[in-house]
Amino acid sequence: MKVRSLSAILFNLGLVPAVYAEQGQVSETDPAAPSAYDLCLLEAIKKGNETGNDQTVESIKRQCELENVTQTTAQDHKKKSENLAENRVETERETAFEPFVMTAHHLNYLLPITYSDKINQKAYEETDWAEGMEHAEAEFQISFKVPLNYSDMIFDGDGLFFGMTLKSFWQVYAADISRPFRETNYRPELFYVAPTGWEPFDSKTALGFGIEHESNGQRQDLSRSWNRVYAQFYFAKDNFALKFQPWWRIPESEKSDPNDASGDDNPDIEDYMGHFELSGAYKWNELEFSFLGRENFSTHKGYGELGLTFPIWGKVRGYAKYSAGYGSSLIDYDQNQQRVGLGIAITGLL
Repeated sequence: MKVRSLSAILFNLGLVPAVYAEQGQVSETDPAAPSAYDLCLLEAIKKGNETGNDQTVESIKRQCELENVTQTTAQDHKKKSENLAENRVETERETAFEPFVMTAHHLNYLLPITYSDKINQKAYEETDWAEGMEHAEAEFQISFKVPLNYSDMIFDGDGLFFGMTLKSFWQVYAADISRPFRETNYRPELFYVAPTGWEPFDSKTALGFGIEHESNGQRQDLSRSWNRVYAQFYFAKDNFALKFQPWWRIPESEKSDPNDASGDDNPDIEDYMGHFELSGAYKWNELEFSFLGRENFSTHKGYGELGLTFPIWGKVRGYAKYSAGYGSSLIDYDQNQQRVGLGIAITGLL
């Protein structure tokens, strides 16, 4: 049997496009060019015809399907191993508009047990909680983002996002004061990110900017809030990613009375929170290390945080965190303390 007639049989069975079944040609620029699977079928038929090896159409199809899956898997694995941060961005783009998928922004975690060496008694001295708070409490964070553009806006691969992060501190072990949530920080933001063509050391880089509000929604004497405009620079290479984020605080009017609803709740917050944040992550085998730091070089006050995630089961990972300095929460922005926690994370950074 001739190759051409076998190719025609393939076409009749719906296995390859007619133009290639008849011409046996492949054009890389033709949008109708056959897939690797189609080419595998043609090659298998040719070899079988030349060697006289009788194979059924079904056996040839199974062979080519297996070969195609193996090659695709190898290519995907190679892509994922090159730049983990870039791979996360690509995965987020593919799933961002799926109806049942929520895209993570910052780390999502639950720490059933954290311990602080210094409780912020001063902030709560006018409340019923002042004498009953425990050094141990639970902490959790929920963070997601939503893309606001479906296709590119200005540059290839850029994006406009709405993000929301909630971080809560729960006095679950303080039975004497009815186990209250002593603090929840709400952090909505609108931001834009675009990749750049600058690739130092074979890395990937991106620039971004945004506007952010953060507040704790408390009554006047416990209220803390601020608004910021920020810029971002991203650097990612292989299994390492770095983000530098400087900001400018949007000024607020001074309060004439501490109980006023309007005005600045915390005019000295930058003395403790600084003017920038540096964060990063490094993945080694199945372990992911993270760090975050802030500093005000004028007041010499800042904050540092170290984290480690490790596999437990499926998507659930163990998470251990240690922090020291000012600003683990808004109510504690002027409180110098050390905190250590252990729990789980349901998303990673890389």
